[in-house]
Amino acid sequence: MTNIKKNILDLSRDTAEQFQAKAKFPVTVVLDNVRSLNNIGSIFRSSDAFCVEKILLCGITATPPSPEIHKTALGAEMTVGWKYFPSTLEALDSLGPEVTLCAIEQAHGSIALQEFNVEPGRHYAIVLGHEVHGVDQAVVDRCHHCIELPQFGTKHSLNVAVTAGIAIWHFALPNFFQR
Repeated sequence: MTNIKKNILDLSRDTAEQFQAKAKFPVTVVLDNVRSLNNIGSIFRSSDAFCVEKILLCGITATPPSPEIHKTALGAEMTVGWKYFPSTLEALDSLGPEVTLCAIEQAHGSIALQEFNVEPGRHYAIVLGHEVHGVDQAVVDRCHHCIELPQFGTKHSLNVAVTAGIAIWHFALPNFFQR
């Protein structure tokens, strides 16, 4: 068998209008003071790829339009819904009590990502933090769960955009099989 790379027409992707009109997975991404515009753009792109409901940009997290965000988002900042909040706690409050809040953070008592069972149809918010300081402790305290990505090398953490892609996939996958 020969694997021939697909071209852009083989991918049959939605147009921006089709994407915006389609049902999204019940996942909201919350960015708690993420400083890098390239990371923000990359998270928009992963959020588009996995059809998340929306992104909440909080604190120092920059907002579109921005050439630096666009550089890595490649237009996903125009397809994924987003809203800015001066405070991450305010953003979490806006989600309502039916949303399960999950901080993605290294913490005592955290749950390993592979052990966290996502219930299809349940609405989750995954909170990702600052590149150096992580998710603010007050935000971790407000969340229902703290989830950690196990690591096996010498580094203490993954890049926030890489972490976002892994976490978003984990939360979207069970919903994909329900479609």
